[in-house]
Amino acid sequence: MDRHELGAREQAVLALERRGFASPGAKERAIREELDLAPVRYYQLLNALLDDERALAHDPVTVNRLRRVREARRSER
Repeated sequence: MDRHELGAREQAVLALERRGFASPGAKERAIREELDLAPVRYYQLLNALLDDERALAHDPVTVNRLRRVREARRSER
């Protein structure tokens, strides 16, 4: 794998973030069942991806949207 490209797990995390979920429970279930990750680990990976330029190149719309959400949450604190 080229070090300039995201791995399958990173791509799967971004793909899951692109989807809409009817409830938080549905998203948590998808994280566990489809990615075989604990939700806490999933969000750790996602947060790291938001700072990864490869993720931005792979899916700029999703990464920029999530960066805005993260920044808004930080400024609320």
